Amino acid sequence: MVKLNKIYTRTGDDGTTGLVAGPRRKKHDLRVESYGEVDEANSCIGLARQHLADHPSLDRTLMRIQNDLFDLGADLATPDTGRKPEYEPLRIAPSQVDRLEKEIDALNADLEPLRSFVLPGGTPAAAALHVARTVARRAERRIVALQDCEGETVSAAAVAYINRLSDFLFVAARWVNEKGRTDILWVPGQNR
Repeated sequence: MVKLNKIYTRTGDDGTTGLVAGPRRKKHDLRVESYGEVDEANSCIGLARQHLADHPSLDRTLMRIQNDLFDLGADLATPDTGRKPEYEPLRIAPSQVDRLEKEIDALNADLEPLRSFVLPGGTPAAAALHVARTVARRAERRIVALQDCEGETVSAAAVAYINRLSDFLFVAARWVNEKGRTDILWVPGQNR
């Protein structure tokens, strides 16, 4: 388990941070940016959960997802160096992606098919879930950029998880909008 007795260490005052393994990196390093974006998505989900008193099952699912996002952050903060580590690093597992897909399918089963794109909004819960979705998409873009960097590795399961997460958050936002009945749909060219 993690044990934090002291929150500040002063070791980052030089603009670097420590990963779980490997040398210190600049705080603007793409790997650090990637798990920072995941942390931001997690915070947005925490805020969205404050609007889910009427949806306790979704709140429980999002709490589990928040824990998964810490797993994802740990995965990203532990680069594969090609050497056998002294311990088993925490990695996103394909089963976590599979569970998200099942949860997407369960919520989506209650929704009517879309006739247009959805404008982010509706209920406060839906609006907050849409914000979390867009932050998750930004995290995904960072993670994919990291994956494309020479010398960097990111697991396929980690990329799949963050991709499914934004899909889940989109479906969840529609679901809390009275199962899509109060979605606000885009009307192309409406204001010309």
